[in-house]
Amino acid sequence: MRSLLLLPVLSVLLLAQTPVVDSRNFKTPGTDTVFAMPEYRTLAEWEKRREHLRKQILTAAGLYPMPEKPPMGTLVFGKIENRDYSVEKVAIETMPGYWLGGNLYRPLGKPGRHPAVASPHGHWNYGRLEHQQLASVPARAINLARLGFVVMTYDMVGYTDTIQTPHAFGDEPRDIAWNFGPLPLQLWNSIRVVDFLQTLPDVDPGQIGATGASGGGTQTFLLAAVDPRVKFSAPVNMISSIMQGGSPCENAPGLRIDANNMELGAMMAPRPMIMVAATGDWTKNTPSVEYPALKHIYELYDAAARLEMKQIDAPHNYNQQSREEVYRFFARTILNNPNAEKIVERSPRIEKLGDMLVWHARSLPPGALDFDGVRQAWQKLVGAPVKDAALAKERLQLALAAEWPARVDQPGEFLSRAGRGDHVPVTVLGSGKPTRLVVHPDGMEAARAAAQEWVKAGETVVLIDAFQTGSAKAARNRDQRHFLTFNKSDDAERVQDILTALRWMESKGVTSPKLNGIGKAGVWAVFAAAVAPVKVDVAKPEAFEGADFLVPGLERVGGLELGIVTK
Repeated sequence: MRSLLLLPVLSVLLLAQTPVVDSRNFKTPGTDTVFAMPEYRTLAEWEKRREHLRKQILTAAGLYPMPEKPPMGTLVFGKIENRDYSVEKVAIETMPGYWLGGNLYRPLGKPGRHPAVASPHGHWNYGRLEHQQLASVPARAINLARLGFVVMTYDMVGYTDTIQTPHAFGDEPRDIAWNFGPLPLQLWNSIRVVDFLQTLPDVDPGQIGATGASGGGTQTFLLAAVDPRVKFSAPVNMISSIMQGGSPCENAPGLRIDANNMELGAMMAPRPMIMVAATGDWTKNTPSVEYPALKHIYELYDAAARLEMKQIDAPHNYNQQSREEVYRFFARTILNNPNAEKIVERSPRIEKLGDMLVWHARSLPPGALDFDGVRQAWQKLVGAPVKDAALAKERLQLALAAEWPARVDQPGEFLSRAGRGDHVPVTVLGSGKPTRLVVHPDGMEAARAAAQEWVKAGETVVLIDAFQTGSAKAARNRDQRHFLTFNKSDDAERVQDILTALRWMESKGVTSPKLNGIGKAGVWAVFAAAVAPVKVDVAKPEAFEGADFLVPGLERVGGLELGIVTK
């Protein structure tokens, strides 16, 4: 009996001795993590989240706010007319000196304006010209044109005619700081394809759609998520809870922080969309997992009938059966075709490669940039200063993926944002209201000596071990593919920990806290003060070394200078 009575006491002692574990070190999601769709009970709740996700996607792509669009050079030539459709070569100068290649398919014998479809391709060997049993980009474009759609098929970066960059790049710190990579460039190209389609005299500018499979499916739902001009869509074999996309063109730093493809795909609601899945890839669970999750979002809009789903018994594909499901959906919902369910694919005529390739037997236009020139043009495009102070502050907050916590708990000698699982060791020197926060790159024990001068002056000082400093140093699982797509950098987490501590001080009645960052921590402090919603008296840091502070998009939004200006 005595032993039994001691059990609760021993349990408490063991719990007290259990080392604190910060979830940010072991809950590090990646592209193959199994995700669940968050529950949204009301339309207002979802639309608030949807707006945040839209800004998050654009931020990861370097496009928030949307840059001023430069004049767009276009080349349309080499027209081939068949009995009921035509095909032409197209090149679009999406930014000065940078050219996107594609083909334009148009109906013949159908006067008037037509709905149009932007059609990105997946990672097939021949890109937009792939024609084989599992996937044929020309077949879907030809058959959609025969139905009455104008279709633009266009390249991924580094494919076919779009050759001024490779397909995989952007992992250098200088490029991460400028959001320069394949996903940002491809999303920008997709937006410019919509711009181009709206200029065509035979296109109804209010009826633009998109469809693609695999990496083209990712591009389809990302474009639809950020561009309301996309009125109907068919992302094929890509909205998944168990695989988020394996290529650099589907993953940019910051893109899926606390998010996954189900949420990003659901941003299409309430516009018409068909989800096409396959039994032999990562969309194998779509009927029971992803489709019900997205259908709930459509139900919030009372628009469940606008979402459809078909699963094909096949490996990863955009095969004839999948294409026919898309033809029927587009014909039924957009063309109001009474015979939509009878539509079957007609055999396409596949043209010679030389008749489809834009740069076959010709050079890129004068002024076309090399890779470094494209990098510089991108920086000029997305790096224009923002004059509105509130917008500048918001851009910085989005780049840092920082939040002002609704509540900070203090379970023992650490701070934690409610429901987040983060643990920030904390010490308070003094007995009064905490008025000053001191942060050191080596942790709070290293900060203690500097803090004594303020303690002697009568202040109560807060010290923390910011992420991966002092006692908070721990192994962090960085083995996930595309780590920064799903996880914040150490430096961004350090800024967050300072914000968490400042929010805790506010809960103790401090209205204008003082903040001192020592050494490199001075940079963390400036950025935390810059995005905090309360006035923070922060000391100016020492010289900023960009290589010592890695946050995606930081240079694009203004770097340290912006932090000092907006604080």
